[in-house]
Amino acid sequence: MGDPDPSLTAVAGVVLVAEVDRIAGVAAAIDAAVGPIKTRRQGHGAGGVVLALAEMMLAGGDFLSDLDVGRGDSAAGGLRAVAAPPASTTAAQLARRLDDEQFAGIETAMAVLVGRVWALLPRRRRAQLAKVRPTIDLDPTDIEVYGASKEDVAYNYTGQRAGRVHQAVWAEAGWATAATLTAGNVDTRPLAGGLLRRALAALPEGLGRPRLRADAGHFSSELAYTALDAGADFAIAAKRTRPAWRSLEAIPDKAWRRARGMRGASVAVSAYLPAGWPPGTRTIVRRVRVPAEQVRRDARSRRRRTIDPAQLAMVLDGDAEHCYAYSFIVTNLAGDPCRIEAWFRERAQIEERIQDSKAGMALRHLPSGSATVNKVWMWAALLALNLSAWIQALGRVDTDGRAHGKRLRRELIAVPARVLSHARQIVLRLDPVTHAGPFPTAWRQLRALPTAGP
Repeated sequence: MGDPDPSLTAVAGVVLVAEVDRIAGVAAAIDAAVGPIKTRRQGHGAGGVVLALAEMMLAGGDFLSDLDVGRGDSAAGGLRAVAAPPASTTAAQLARRLDDEQFAGIETAMAVLVGRVWALLPRRRRAQLAKVRPTIDLDPTDIEVYGASKEDVAYNYTGQRAGRVHQAVWAEAGWATAATLTAGNVDTRPLAGGLLRRALAALPEGLGRPRLRADAGHFSSELAYTALDAGADFAIAAKRTRPAWRSLEAIPDKAWRRARGMRGASVAVSAYLPAGWPPGTRTIVRRVRVPAEQVRRDARSRRRRTIDPAQLAMVLDGDAEHCYAYSFIVTNLAGDPCRIEAWFRERAQIEERIQDSKAGMALRHLPSGSATVNKVWMWAALLALNLSAWIQALGRVDTDGRAHGKRLRRELIAVPARVLSHARQIVLRLDPVTHAGPFPTAWRQLRALPTAGP
């Protein structure tokens, strides 16, 4: 026991965030797109506030007050991208000054950063991404909040008071490209077309024809036409309506083919075609065999909604030993339906990114009563999500799969070290475990990349 050593820090890995800011110009890109938010030149602009919050989340911060904790870590001050983070009260005050046009600027800056990081990726990684048609995943997620005084929140269909984050993700890269925050009772379908267009505009040049992938919450012909007008194909999960159920009767038994990589599942093409959809649209159906004992009698069971009502009645009456759970995909994609269905099943990638933004980057709550501050918080969480992917890709430590959440923080950010300076260079004294991990490789690779231009 004794006086704290000012040269020790528990989060030396924030130096990786600083390196990405150096080579991609993260804060500068946001400041350029948003413009000034105060008259004084001192202090932070929008870029500094958003990046400081993202850096805090990567280091394990959950609330605005964690900015104040970070300010007390003097050893990490020379390592962070934002050397002197704003106080929590200052960050909230600055965040309240942003308007809708400036929030659009943050999204524009994100697209600029996607292009810069794409150009910096290792050649092999770019080739891997370029050989696959890019997929834009759309998916909303509700964030439950507490307190009746919070702005722009409402009760959703489950009875939770919530805000709703609707985000678009480039699935193959795992990068968030566009997003919006609304109240929990807002229908996201009218917003989906604009979100898709902005996400497509953020993709780097030279990629193949994009594909939209969305769940049944986005089931609308308007979104399908928007995708086509924007130069993309679409695959959208269909709602299980009576015409969809009736179409199953016309599928011959020999038309069902074994699904790829999913035991007990088979795939076929249905004659079901919703009215008003683009020419060339077809419906791909997947069915999964469900033993009778796995069918719950609780009417609230989610699986029961996927079972043909006639089959469900037979199972519940004890007249059948099994039934099938069905999923319908409305798409204009040509080719093998089994291959398309297997690709559509990978939509779980965006659910993984949503979970990582919540559990790993503190988007699991909206900390302020101000809707404007919460929008800044959302963009900070999505920037942190992208920074985690960019650090690993540019640092060449994602060869065995990208680390998420706690693993990312444990291996690359929450790195204990003694911070020294020698010949105007930062020197980190690491423990033996960290020396053997991915952090030294990532730092070495990032330091070798050139600084972003003006």
